[in-house]
Amino acid sequence: MSDIIIFGGTTEGRKLAEFCAGNGISADISVTTSYGAELLPDSPYINILTGRLDAGQMTELIRSKKYHYIIDATHPYAIDATKNIQSAVSGAGIYLRLVREKSDISGSISDMNEVIDLLNRNNKTVLSTLGSKELPALTGVNNFRERIWIRVLPADGVREMCIGMGYDEKKLILEKGAFTEEQNISHIKISGAEILLTKESGIIGGYPEKVSACRKCGTEIITLARPAEKGYSLSEIESIIGGV
Repeated sequence: MSDIIIFGGTTEGRKLAEFCAGNGISADISVTTSYGAELLPDSPYINILTGRLDAGQMTELIRSKKYHYIIDATHPYAIDATKNIQSAVSGAGIYLRLVREKSDISGSISDMNEVIDLLNRNNKTVLSTLGSKELPALTGVNNFRERIWIRVLPADGVREMCIGMGYDEKKLILEKGAFTEEQNISHIKISGAEILLTKESGIIGGYPEKVSACRKCGTEIITLARPAEKGYSLSEIESIIGGV
């Protein structure tokens, strides 16, 4: 029986799972994809739950297992997931939000509507590293099939999803990050990108390497700003659960 559940799928979620495995702490780790599950440690202390959960399923899971700590280590931009977790907790345990360390931001923009509006003022080639969630919005860019290159994780069905939305299969870079400066430079050169779209993914997500690559290539960077939130750092949460 686990006293902890970690909603992960991020680098921080994996690191917390490794911390639990290394310190003999029993924990359930919830991830949405089989790819996310593959990255987790093989340990008798770690129980992996794979599959996307809606708010009702989260509530049922949390209430039935009676966890002491519910740790939200989902992606900083997964706003709906965090809302669902917070709603599911509702006094059922101690909720801890893991907040990713920030980086200095270049070319910050507040939302996707602003991004689309800016891109529609020019006809420049774009490399998007925003992830699959923003792909529907980017179809609102003028001549998106000709202009936009997509770099996303090679998860099941992603290629088919991109093609189904009208993206050019030849402009897909399906690779696993986080990426080095050299890899970012290579992708910028392959795509001929004049603009790189990124999220404020922090140091752990390779944001500084994207910025330095853009500077060396003379490529403009547009950063979708992270939603403001409060919580705990990775090391703080490790200290808290270390006493379980």
